Formats: sequence, C-alpha cells, structure tokens
Amino acid sequence: MDLHRPPRRPHAWWLLLAASQLLVAAIWWRYGWRIGLPAMMLSHLPFWWGVLRPQSRMYGPVLSRLPIAEPRVWLTIDDGPSDDTAAILDLLDAHRAKATFFLVGERAAARPALVREIARRGHGIGNHSASHPSAWFWILGPWRMRREIEQCQKTLTELSGTAPRWFRAVVGHANPFVSAPLRDLGLARAAWNARGFDAVRYDVDGVVAMIERDLAPGGIVLLHEGARHGRNVEMIAALLRRLDARGYSTVLPEEVAPEPR
Repeated sequence: MDLHRPPRRPHAWWLLLAASQLLVAAIWWRYGWRIGLPAMMLSHLPFWWGVLRPQSRMYGPVLSRLPIAEPRVWLTIDDGPSDDTAAILDLLDAHRAKATFFLVGERAAARPALVREIARRGHGIGNHSASHPSAWFWILGPWRMRREIEQCQKTLTELSGTAPRWFRAVVGHANPFVSAPLRDLGLARAAWNARGFDAVRYDVDGVVAMIERDLAPGGIVLLHEGARHGRNVEMIAALLRRLDARGYSTVLPEEVAPEPR
C-alpha cells in the first residue's frame, strides 16, 4: 500500500448523502414525521463525524499511522514557522531526529529564511492552509477552502523549491470540500494517533505523558510550535529525551517502504 494517497473520488460523498436522504424521504412518507424526523437527524451524523474526527475517511483517504513494527514514529509539528522554529531545528539535530513541519502559508511568507532552513536540514514541509482559520475551517465553502489550500501550496513551493506532498487540516477538521483541491494538487491528508494538546496545555510533563501513553511503533505524533504559553520548545525537548530513553527513533513517511501487494 502506498502511504501517499491523494483523494481519487472527491465527490463520492454526494452519492452517500443523496442515497441517505432518499431513504429518509421514504421513511418519512411511510411512517410520518415522528419517525422521519429522527431518521433524518440520525442520517446526518456520519457526515458530521467525517468533519469532526481527524482520522475519519468519510471525505477521502487519511494517514493515521505508519505500517511499521519497529520503534519509530513520525513527528509532525504544526502552525509554524514561528519564533520557536530555529530552536526546534537545533533540538532535532541534537537528537538526530527528523520531523515534518506543517506550515501556515502567511506565516511562511513572513519568515522565508526559516522555511528554507527547514528544507536545508532535511525535514519535511507540509501544507497547513494559507491563514489557519481555526474557528471556521470546518465550515469553509468550496471556493474559500480551495483558496486556503492552493495559496499555501504556492507559497511553500516557491519558498522551499519543492511542492509539499502532505496536508493537515486545521484542527484536523476536514469538511467535504477538502478533497477536490487535494486531488488536484497531489496532496495526501495526514492525521495522528498520539497527541498531548500542547497547543493549549502548558504542563510540560503532562503533555509528554499524554503522548507517551499512546506511543507505539508507526505512531504519528502531533506537536505544535509558537503557542501562546511559550513552552513548545521545552515540550519537544522533553519528548525527544523520552523517545531516546525508550529506544524510539523518528522516520518520515517517504522513508517507509510500501507494503507488499
């Protein structure tokens, strides 16, 4: 199985929606509103689940873990570049670790030297939207969604010299309009299976303990930089020490051999 899987049928969810609502209409006609109304509300739940659960494949493929048995994990760092980026790069070098930085287009344009430095040091660069509209990314319409993804892709490609291959939805909430621009740009969506809520929590030990609780071979670890609490560098340093202590190394998805067919 190829890990990098851009959506192939970005509009397939329309068929599911149409089929479900035809079924609801039939139930409503046969049994009336007392049963039809609850049936309609229940029929919408899978589509909302597809938006709110980062690992859901309702709207296209999403990578939530790497298919490896060795103690290696994919470190992913969202929301940069920021004042933290240079220190994080030095930490990664000190631990001989690699990570993918999911960058925000507008922040990258404001700090182009950091984008180039991330690439120079051999780390991955992923698309994390142009402006990071965290409060309303999940309800963006098709035109705004496309603009967010395409503009970020353009900015990061120009600055790094290489087009990103991976996309992470803002807050992980990928609505139905994410898949079409991902297909057109050859982007695959990445989620995670280990996180410590380091964007909002400021307890370093607590954040690392939460991540460690879910740590397993092939894990995708969600990290952040530039949070208001100012402790992301400490958190990443502490996590890297725990990885070393437990015998874990890091890996980028491009370094994982495809599974045999």
